[in-house]
Amino acid sequence: MTATAAYLDTLNPAQRHAVEHGVASAAGPLLVIAGAGSGKTNTLAHRVAHLIVNGADPRRILLLTFSRRAASEMTRRVERIARKVLGDSAAVMTEALSWAGTFHGVGARLLRDHAEQIGLDPNFTIHDREDSADLMNLVRHELGFSKTEKRFPTKGTCLSIYSRAVNAGLPLDEVLGDAFPWCAAWAAELKAMFAGYVEAKQRQSVLDYDDLLLYWAQMVAEPAFAAEVGARFDHVLVDEYQDTNALQASILLALKPDGRGLTVVGDDAQSIYSFRAATVRNILDFPGHFSPRARIVTLEQNYRSTQPLLAAANAVIGYASERYAKDLWSERASHERPLLVGVRDEIEQANYVATQVLANREDGIALKSQAVLFRASHHSGPLEVELTRRNIPFVKFGGLKFLDSAHVKDVLAVLRFVENPRDRVAGFRVLQVVDGIGPASAGRVLDRLTDGTDMVEALGTFTPPARAAEAWPDFVATVGELRGSRSGWPTELDLVRRWYEPHLERRHEDAAARQADLVQLAQIAASYSSRERFLTELTLDPPDATSGEANSTHLDEDYLILSTIHSAKGQEWKSVFVLNTVDGCIPIDLAVGDKDDIEEERRLLYVAMTRAKDSLHLVMPQRFFIHGQAARGDRHVYAARTRFIPPAILGLFAGASWPPAVAQAGTAASGTGPRIDIGARMRGMWR
Repeated sequence: MTATAAYLDTLNPAQRHAVEHGVASAAGPLLVIAGAGSGKTNTLAHRVAHLIVNGADPRRILLLTFSRRAASEMTRRVERIARKVLGDSAAVMTEALSWAGTFHGVGARLLRDHAEQIGLDPNFTIHDREDSADLMNLVRHELGFSKTEKRFPTKGTCLSIYSRAVNAGLPLDEVLGDAFPWCAAWAAELKAMFAGYVEAKQRQSVLDYDDLLLYWAQMVAEPAFAAEVGARFDHVLVDEYQDTNALQASILLALKPDGRGLTVVGDDAQSIYSFRAATVRNILDFPGHFSPRARIVTLEQNYRSTQPLLAAANAVIGYASERYAKDLWSERASHERPLLVGVRDEIEQANYVATQVLANREDGIALKSQAVLFRASHHSGPLEVELTRRNIPFVKFGGLKFLDSAHVKDVLAVLRFVENPRDRVAGFRVLQVVDGIGPASAGRVLDRLTDGTDMVEALGTFTPPARAAEAWPDFVATVGELRGSRSGWPTELDLVRRWYEPHLERRHEDAAARQADLVQLAQIAASYSSRERFLTELTLDPPDATSGEANSTHLDEDYLILSTIHSAKGQEWKSVFVLNTVDGCIPIDLAVGDKDDIEEERRLLYVAMTRAKDSLHLVMPQRFFIHGQAARGDRHVYAARTRFIPPAILGLFAGASWPPAVAQAGTAASGTGPRIDIGARMRGMWR
């Protein structure tokens, strides 16, 4: 072993095999099956660093992750590793790792680079989900579908159907039959609306999230473009490959059709995002695409959990109908098996969890080191009441995002409208911020901008309604300043904030709290080099809003984590509680009719179990509440332990019940009979 390879000494043999797999661009395709807690991120970062240390050009490395923050963290890790060999020059090399980002972010960059070649306006803007739904609704209204005799699907449902069809690459009829059967009768109308939606986006020079992948996939479907884009990169590395959809897989296969220089990392047992059109088939079928050249490396040593927890998790996933064989193991010995806790109902479930959380805290386990996981968001309702009653602070994953806040959307819409005057959704929103401008006036202004008329001239020559006469000149002046780029970035955002402040105070009673979000927005803007880059990145990966947290806990306080299992993926805690581990919740009752859905539900339980480091409590209410059943009378049902823990593996779990039985003097437990003979009283009523 050379001295320079000492930076690999911390890796276990399997990790090292993955890292050292061919450093030349001619290296064959590599699939790393990384079990839960097996050091996946560390392995991938070492592989990137190893490539750079061995002469790979970082500018020709494409690293695809599922969040911008993950890409940034990966880049920082790569620098720390490479510094052990390259010294101070490691920073220069990793700064050149400029193609590290999300599929959507990289897609946006490539589409701008090739915009003119594929008929796109290089200044296209990107709609977030809410903007896309608004545009879909405009088309829905124009086609008369908002006035049908029978209830037509809402704009959000329409967008979900469209997105599923695009990302899964499936015909509309198949998507409706599988995922939206209640909308199947509207197939013809939906097809017409989606065609109108696409035409509207193209007229306005806007792309939605799905377009960033769809246009990229369509571009590289042409062999010449695929060769040109693929030749940019000697190495393509993909994290969380089990979470990719059909479009993303088609892009990778087009860029590297022979698999040379391609590395994908993931875990089929943690594929749980089919509702986003992700498919486990991508990772299961990867070797077949490149047979016999594909190499598979399996990471089985777990650095997170104790061995008894892993034994139980292995047994649960061992019943999967199709998977890569792996047996997670750990050097962390323990005598504590995962606990199956039987409780009477959801109230007792909440009581149990709250009691155990406080007991753990007394034993030195911080609240932040504990988590309560659940299959669906509403499952935590009774627990939230109990936590509040006991004054236990908690944060529930899934708060508002910046782009979901009306005031932030207003400010961003100004920037997007200035960037692309043909963006009618942004323009429609911005114009109605001006006091006195309504939908009709906004529509007339936007009509002036469809023929390429200069934006500032069109606004300056427009005669606003009398009630808007006072506010209109200030708006026109602000737009003129922004279009002329005289202030420069990020001063442009300060200019928008100054214009918007009086409107914020007029439109919102809590203007002071909302102003704090805009200050934070300005701080974020300062880290971007241009308005275009800021809008693109913020739309693709919005941070949490300061005013959108689940409660008022501060960063320096301790608080319990509440999370859906989906949101908990990739996280870990010392102690984990899983609510409603019964049939009807895990698997959820909506999934019991489809084999693929059942298999994903099994993987969900596996993901939940493998979040725990030291202790795991699977709580099983005998009786639990079913939402939406009021019309049927009894809204409670009786449930059995989840089918994913059959009798054959019960020996890997410990059992308990809550509340614990306590024998009292005079009770049946003492052999003296009941303390109150209610039966005798009832009989006496009729004597």
